[in-house]
Amino acid sequence: MTITREYLPEIEFEHVSMRYQTDAAEVLALEDVSVHIQKGEFVSLLGPSGCGKTTLLRIMADLIQPTSGEVKIAGETAREARLAQKYGIVFQSPVLYDWRKVKQNISLPLEMMSMNKTEKEKRIHNLLELVGLEKFKDKYPWQLSGGMQQRVAIARALAMEPEILLMDEPFSALDEFSRERLNEELLSIWSKFGNTVVFVTHSISEAIFLSDRVFVLSPHPGRLSAIVEIDLPRPRTKEIRNSPEFYQLISDIRSSFEGV
Repeated sequence: MTITREYLPEIEFEHVSMRYQTDAAEVLALEDVSVHIQKGEFVSLLGPSGCGKTTLLRIMADLIQPTSGEVKIAGETAREARLAQKYGIVFQSPVLYDWRKVKQNISLPLEMMSMNKTEKEKRIHNLLELVGLEKFKDKYPWQLSGGMQQRVAIARALAMEPEILLMDEPFSALDEFSRERLNEELLSIWSKFGNTVVFVTHSISEAIFLSDRVFVLSPHPGRLSAIVEIDLPRPRTKEIRNSPEFYQLISDIRSSFEGV
């Protein structure tokens, strides 16, 4: 039975739509979106601003409820999955507490658990090691670079050992060099942690570099316009960005936006 479960979709969206009521009019943010994401898969939600990427992620996280359609997370409702603490979330901004040191920011989710001090300290140490911040554990967020702050946010999201990591454009505010370096570090973390990752981005190259599959969304309203398989070998290194296969995938995805 356990073996069979591994082949079931972990995240299922069936005909999901989302409408917002504004002062001016009703806005259709998502229309009839159906996606299935497998356990342990790294997928990206890709599209221009206003295509509903973040809305889709917020529905997965049970932060908002869709107007219509069905959402299942490992066979449960999104609410049941949230209450079971199956999610870790990394936002566009690190959202760290300036008055708490790095290790204290990471430990925040663990403070709500009945975990003994020794076990808690061991987990925090392992997370600091995972994101390469052991030497900065006693620093405050304002003493770190933007990229380092996001690594703290990733470690905090992983503190509860979630089955699913949801990431909403976490590197968009960084310069290109820092962004590419953190892309590589994220894949290294994912390879060790083995959870399902749903990553929101508007960067085609970032989506290709990170993902097993890319879900391309069209804007106004957000619809699923293409699902692109990324058949590049893993582990991925920066050199793959210069390969003919990489450029071909960029071309394929760009062409999926034509006529949208």
